[in-house]
This record gives sequence, C-alpha cells and structure tokens, in this order.
Amino acid sequence: MALAMGWHKPDNVAGSSAPAIMVGLFVATGGLLFGYDTGTINGILAMNSFKEHFNSGFRDDSGAYAMSPKEVSLIVAMLSAGTVIGALMSAPVGDLYGRRRSLIGAVGVFCIGAIFQVCATNVAMLVVGRTVAGMGVGTISVLVPLYQSEMAPKWVRGTLVCAYQLSITMGLLIASVVNILCFNIDGAAAYRIPMGLQLSWACVLALGLLVLPETPRYLIKRGYKEAAALSLSRLRRLDITHPALVEELAEIEANHEYEMALGPDTYKDIIFGEPHLGRRTLTGCGLQMLQQLTGVNFIMYYGTTFFNGAGVIDPFKISLIMQIINTVSTVPGLLVVESWGRRRLLIVGAIGMAICQLLIASYATANGDDDMTTQNQILIIFVAIYIFFFAASWGPVVWVVTSEIYPLKVRAKSMSVSTAANWLLNFGIAYGTPYMVGTKGTAGSIDLGSRVFFVWGAFCIVAIAFVWCMVFETSKISLEQIDEMYERVDYAWNSRRFEPSWSFQQMRDFGFSDSGIPPTEPQLELQPPRTSSASTSQSDTGASATTATTTTTSQDDKVLAQLGHVDLSY
Repeated sequence: MALAMGWHKPDNVAGSSAPAIMVGLFVATGGLLFGYDTGTINGILAMNSFKEHFNSGFRDDSGAYAMSPKEVSLIVAMLSAGTVIGALMSAPVGDLYGRRRSLIGAVGVFCIGAIFQVCATNVAMLVVGRTVAGMGVGTISVLVPLYQSEMAPKWVRGTLVCAYQLSITMGLLIASVVNILCFNIDGAAAYRIPMGLQLSWACVLALGLLVLPETPRYLIKRGYKEAAALSLSRLRRLDITHPALVEELAEIEANHEYEMALGPDTYKDIIFGEPHLGRRTLTGCGLQMLQQLTGVNFIMYYGTTFFNGAGVIDPFKISLIMQIINTVSTVPGLLVVESWGRRRLLIVGAIGMAICQLLIASYATANGDDDMTTQNQILIIFVAIYIFFFAASWGPVVWVVTSEIYPLKVRAKSMSVSTAANWLLNFGIAYGTPYMVGTKGTAGSIDLGSRVFFVWGAFCIVAIAFVWCMVFETSKISLEQIDEMYERVDYAWNSRRFEPSWSFQQMRDFGFSDSGIPPTEPQLELQPPRTSSASTSQSDTGASATTATTTTTSQDDKVLAQLGHVDLSY
C-alpha cells in the first residue's frame, strides 16, 4: 500500500512523470559525495598507516602512535567549515548561473579538494583539501534538493528529495566497505585508495548534469518563459502547447509575480518578507540544526573510534553494520513520506531517537564500569535502533521540508542560510566531540563516554516540540500552494486540514481568488462554469481564463473545457 501511494501516479495527472523521476533520482546521487567523504574519514582515522604517516609525535596511553584530539578535530571538522562557506555561496551562484550549471561547478570544486586529499603528505595539506572539498559539498547540499523540488511533480516530490538522503547513506555504506577492504594494506595506499575513489562518481555526476534540463521555475524567475516551457515539456513529456503544461507554467509565472509584488528578493526579506518568510526561515534553520543535534554525525564521524574506545570487538565490522542499517532504513521513509506526511514522520522519528539515546545513557551511568560486555551490547543494539529512526525520518524529511517551504523569489537564499545552519552545527559537533568523549588523560577532555547520549536525547525532545509548533504539513500540495497555506493557516498543527483554493492567476489578473473577498465591481465577477455559450474555462485548481462572450467557442477553449477531471497543478 505504501509503495503504491509513494510511487503510483494519480490518474488525473496529465502527461508522464517518468522523465522527472529519472532526472530527480540521478541528481540525488550528489549525496554520494558527502556520504562517501564522511564515511571514509571515519575509518581512515583508525588506520595504523594513517596514524604513522600523519602523526606529529602524539602517543596514546599504551605508547602507540595516535592522532591528538586537536588534529582529529581539525581533520574532520574542516570539511564542515568548508560546507558552511559553500552553502552560503550557493544562493548567489545558483540564482546567477542556474541550478544545473552551478551544480556542475560545485562538483568541479569538490574534485579539486579530493585531489588535494589524495596528494596530502601532512595534516595541513589534508585540511586544505577537506576544506575545498567541503565548499563543493556545501553547494551541492543546497542545490540538489532545490533542483529536485523545482522540477518534480507534487505527488512524488517528497520521495525524490528523500532519495538525496538515501544517496548519502549509500555513500556512507560504500565508504565502510572500502575502508574494511583497505584497512590492512601496507603503506599510504591504505588511505589514498579510499580518498581517490570519491573522484569516480563525481566525474559521472558532472557528465550527466551536462545533458539535464534547467528547472522551469528558475527559468521563470529569470524571465525565460520559452525556455521554461521547453524544460517543463521535457520533464512532463507533454507537447509545449498542451493545455495542462500551459496551465502549470502560467500558475508558476503568476505565483512568482504575486510573490514579487509583496516585496523584493533580498537577504533582508528572508526574515522580514511576506508571506511569513521569517517564520519559514526559522523553521528551516531550526530543523537543520536539530538534525545535527540528534547526534547522528557523532556516530557517522566517530563511530569506529568510539566503539573502539568503548571496548567493542571489531569496531570496523560494527560500523559497517550500522551503515547497512542506515541505508536500508531510509527506504521506509521514502515510502511513507507522502502518505504519513512530513510532520507525523518527524515527530515519530524524534520520539524513537530520544527513547533509544536516553536508555543508552541511563544504563551506562547506572552501571559505571561494571559488566562492560552487557553495556556494549546495549550500546550497539540501541544505537542500531536509533539509526533506524533517524534514517527513516529526520535524515531525509528535513531536506524535503526545507526544499519546499520557501517561495520561489527567495528559495535559493533561504535554503542556503538554513543549510549553512546545518553545516555550522555539523562543524561544532565534529570539532567538539573528541573533547566530549575522550579519556580524562587527554588535555581538554571531559570524558562523557556513553553519557554523551543524554545530550543528544535531550535535543530530540526539543525537536518534538519544535516540529509540533513550527512545521507546516506540505505534502500533496504544489510549491505555489504552500504560499497560500502560510497565508491562511495560523498554527502549524492545523496545517493538515488545509485545502488549497487560490489561483495565483486569478490573484494577478483580478486581484482576488475563489477563497478571497469577492470584488465589488460587477464586471470583475468570475463567470459561472461554462455552458454552451459560456466564456470561462475552469480547471480543478480553481484557475479560470475569462474572454469576451461569443457565439462560437475557440478550439483551445473546447480542449480546456474537456479537462475538468485533469489535475493541472503539479
């Protein structure tokens, strides 16, 4: 049932959605770059050959070569520092050069950073490479969900954006496998092979992007109406003159004009603009920060070294199992994100994560250093359940919500700011974690150990309240209708009952819509549904086009009159 609801095209949707789905799935693989890079460094930091070649003289309690917490923090966290810069750059670049060309450029920047990492012979050069690669990853993390949401039909939009998170998890899984295969190789090849392999998919992605279309919404934003029609024609597999395509394009254009009439598209307007742009920006930033504060990247970045420090036998194998769970568990989220809705999935996921983390921390605190075997079993079991809840909810759905809730005029800017908030917290967690969980003998460490899950569990409880109060339900409505929802619905918990009725073509042409205040001038009143001599054609979106009454009806009007059962809004 869930599969059918997630992927079956509604019968009243004109055209084919196959091209848009294939394009969306291919672009989603941009997540592989981030996932693979994150998973690779997780294992590389535990490799003996890496410790020996990059060590600056630091040794652990047993006298063996090791990386100091400062070096580990710097190596891991500088990728996230680069992603903050990349995310902030993505808006001006994406608005100036387009979503597609900017993605190609971002992949190129990532490749430069990857080459630096492969060639690195010291920590400084490795850090430079990870920072540059992070700039590419940060730009990609904004533009991929943005590209997907702007070209996807509404009935499958959430599923396609979820596929971006699935690609991240697949990248993490592939990295774990590669790390295990390379772990015992002698010399620098042990860590250079995993680093070099990330270039392979980057090249495939860049080549594929060369032939993909630009998003129709971006082209409308830039005033290229004919190019937008051609792009939409490719994505919907409809003739450029098809009434459904003409109607969808006209609604996108009218919505953008309506948005611009409310104010400009500056960075100031993402806070003070209408309709309720400040609330929407706060929602996006809050979700992205809370996604990081659930503690997932504590496991992704430091899982291997944490399990090793906790005395878990074969931490590489445990990390591989966690990545398999992470990848497989993303699939349920893809299947129910449309039928359950964004709000319910986020709340259920946060409840599940909070329970798992608080149980881990409580048991570890109560037992201390007693019965470490049982304690490690509980740690592994509940971390696995926690990853299931995260991968099925907060992992993919946060990207879905932040790609949907912003109006076209500031979508790139708002997404870049909210995504930068994600990476800023990512940087803080990546840099601070070694000091939070390191042993007491390590300078600056507070030695929380498994008690660190109290911190993550507390933020999961905060996340439940935040979603209930701030996140509007955006499933099953078009991007243009989300503007109407923020205009008409006062509280987020009432958004599930929202039924769209505005037509932005009516708002532009007549200054009112079906759900608004009727006009006072008789000549502006909407005409009743078409009869044999009527002059108005009405689609089920509420949009109408009024012409002078004539004794004969044009051929185009006859076609539109026959499309009463076809959904013209995607």
